[in-house]
Amino acid sequence: MSTYDDAGKLVLRLSIGILMLFHGLFKLANGIGGIQGMVAGAGLPGFFAYGVYVGEVIAPILLILGLFTRPAAILVAINMLVAILLAHASQLGQFTKMGGWALELQGLFLFGAIAIALMGGGRYGLSRR
Repeated sequence: MSTYDDAGKLVLRLSIGILMLFHGLFKLANGIGGIQGMVAGAGLPGFFAYGVYVGEVIAPILLILGLFTRPAAILVAINMLVAILLAHASQLGQFTKMGGWALELQGLFLFGAIAIALMGGGRYGLSRR
């Protein structure tokens, strides 16, 4: 294994963790009323909306710290799948005026989290081996 593999894992963990945490902090400050509406609109119990705090606050903090990295990444990926299905399903096949996928950000969070779950967090973290 290259000596840079762990540094790359750190960069990926920090990128996904910090950027996702910004979304969670916004929801902490402004509430999740809109998410509760989407959840209820999908026929699910409203309390499911509180899962966004797990996927966008707790799991990203764990990614940043490198603690329980694989489970945290799976939680972020699940959070993004739910977000895509509830809020962005109509955009799955759409592209922006600049030619990019309409769900680039959501896709980056989803596939970045899947990559972290598959690779692990590397040795630069609290749960390093």
